[in-house]
Amino acid sequence: MNLFIHWNVNPEIVKVFGISIRYYGILFVGGIILALFILEKMAKREGFTQKEWDKLTLYGLIGIIAGARLGQYLFYEPSQLITHPLEVLLPIEQMPDGHYHFIGYQGLASHGGALGLILALALFTWKTKRNIWVTLDLVAIVTPLSGFFIRMANLMNSEIYGKKTDVPWAFIFERVDQSPRHPSQIYEGLSYLFIFFLNMFLYKKIKSKVGSGFFFGLTIALIFTARFIIEFFKAPQEAFERNMTLDMGQWLSIPFVLIGLFLVWRSYKIPNRIKSVSSHKK
Repeated sequence: MNLFIHWNVNPEIVKVFGISIRYYGILFVGGIILALFILEKMAKREGFTQKEWDKLTLYGLIGIIAGARLGQYLFYEPSQLITHPLEVLLPIEQMPDGHYHFIGYQGLASHGGALGLILALALFTWKTKRNIWVTLDLVAIVTPLSGFFIRMANLMNSEIYGKKTDVPWAFIFERVDQSPRHPSQIYEGLSYLFIFFLNMFLYKKIKSKVGSGFFFGLTIALIFTARFIIEFFKAPQEAFERNMTLDMGQWLSIPFVLIGLFLVWRSYKIPNRIKSVSSHKK
């Protein structure tokens, strides 16, 4: 007798006026809101004004969503950029009769989201004259928390599931097939949650490292190392990945890991930063 978990959750909670309210959207937005709540306290402690905080939030959200959507199509479905350009940035889908309907954002690439966020934060610091490394470090500390909620959202959608296995904790994603599979969403989500708690612990112990790039480097190195390893347990997400030794997610993770390790090393080669408030140009 096996103890496999049969998973058959309806991704849709309710439909209101033709708009589908899904677990994915609730968890995605909820994770970001919780991360922003924690980030706001740290940012205010570092001297960010309310106006700067509002701008940081706006830039960050746009960067994450735009980057994740563009990354999905650039890395996995490049032909869609030409055939369905409106669907890249808008939460809609064209029906066979030519009409569009609202479906929410389905298809978000984490590597694209990371790049989009970094570019958005760079623009924010250029506009506000804030220290870019202070901003990157603070945002990096809370980012894994959002990653945890996003992977739980993937679990509720029965997507990004793992390869077939007979481990006792395997899930049978009944909306996919009747085969027991690795719950790779849980593996990845828990690894991100661990990174978040590690970041918070280190932030309290070595707060002086904020502004050196240490937290940013550590976070991207750990997140994408976890992503690289867990990809071995995932089922291929796209047909073209089936015959690849390393899949697209792993190839895209390698540069992030190397850059992250370099930044951690670099943070110990420079003096502890001057308090960000004093280094901020008024």
